[in-house]
Amino acid sequence: MEAMSPRTEPRCRTLSIHVVTWNVASAAPPPDLSDLLQLNNLNLDLDIYVIGLQELNCGIMSLLSDTAFEDPWSSYFMDVLSPLSFVKVSSVRMQGLLLLIFAKYQHLPFIQVLSTKSTPTGLFGYWLYGYYVSIINCHLPPHMANNDQRLEHFDRILEMQNFEAQDTPNILDHDLILWFGDMNFRIEDFGLHFVRESIKNQRYSDLWEKDQLSIAKRHDPLLREFQEGSLLFPPTYKFDKNSNNYDTSEKKRKPAWTDRILWRLKRQSQTDFQTPELSAPFALFLRSYVSHMVYTISDHKPVTCTFDLELKPLVSAPLITLLPEGPCTMENDLLISYCLAADFLSSPWDWIGLYKVGLRHINDYVSYVWVKDNQVSFSDRLNQVYIDISDIPETEDQFLLFYYSNNLHSVVGISKPFKIQPFSFLEEDPLDEAQPQI
Repeated sequence: MEAMSPRTEPRCRTLSIHVVTWNVASAAPPPDLSDLLQLNNLNLDLDIYVIGLQELNCGIMSLLSDTAFEDPWSSYFMDVLSPLSFVKVSSVRMQGLLLLIFAKYQHLPFIQVLSTKSTPTGLFGYWLYGYYVSIINCHLPPHMANNDQRLEHFDRILEMQNFEAQDTPNILDHDLILWFGDMNFRIEDFGLHFVRESIKNQRYSDLWEKDQLSIAKRHDPLLREFQEGSLLFPPTYKFDKNSNNYDTSEKKRKPAWTDRILWRLKRQSQTDFQTPELSAPFALFLRSYVSHMVYTISDHKPVTCTFDLELKPLVSAPLITLLPEGPCTMENDLLISYCLAADFLSSPWDWIGLYKVGLRHINDYVSYVWVKDNQVSFSDRLNQVYIDISDIPETEDQFLLFYYSNNLHSVVGISKPFKIQPFSFLEEDPLDEAQPQI
């Protein structure tokens, strides 16, 4: 990432964000989630994944196992996404709720996690290229008659979110709120036969006017500020498991769009979210809003949104610039030079990690050093440390260096990929020097 001079106007950039919500009904991950993650879409170059799951297995043995090890869903997503240069930024688990954020590693110096006080939902705040983003994964009360409770929960979640850092804005002052989950809103009034016939004939618009969330937005000014794409896919609940058939049990629950993805922008006009505003420094544009009928492990179908986030970065250079000093060989300590931004407050507990390209998460280092240890030289802006790499097996893999800030709880600098060569690659044959040059 090139540093920008103070007089240079930062260029706008587009980040592609893929949001997933899925009530998995305590099921384990299926063998293939390519469709859900859009891995086969050659026209889509994603930067960030936001994944919210509900009703994870939260039995006592499962929770104890997930505390000691990664839960099966997190492990699955890391296994699939890490070879594509995605790193797990954060994971928020609250009983049956799981919120996962993945980003391509080059974005990590421009993403910071904002800690929140204890709340009854899966919310976390993020700082993204200088903008504030809140992400909420929720599971609202079920059943047709509990609509008032769902709306009360909605208001309470917005009122209760307080971030630990004093200078962090209130959630409603954040530049972007992404809110998704099993919201449990139902279709009122219409009978089961009419709803199923409308679905069978793909007349989804006939059902919109009785959708409880749509009705609530007509009467609640704050809820109306949250936008949603058109519901052009079948209702996502309730299905017989391992099938695409709506509920055939004795209860024969009426189908409903319980699984939703909403967003609220502070800066962008609320009237037309599909038309770019050329003057807006921060704007979100919907590319797709779909369900995925191919998955049958749950009585819910997953729903995904793909967005283009266009922003003018408020921060365009990382706080730390890292550079491995060559030659890098297995026989030598790895010497690292790094420069600090003038406004960066370092800590003795900051550390630099050495990673193989394709890392899964920040703790996936092969070696590390505390920045105050193994110092070779230092000044106000330029520092040098070394990492012992003698125990690293020979490999053709590329490596990266990350600088982790203890104060910011985030990666604030990364190096470009580099290789560590076996010592024999750099040894010269002594006979070569004796040979005459012709």
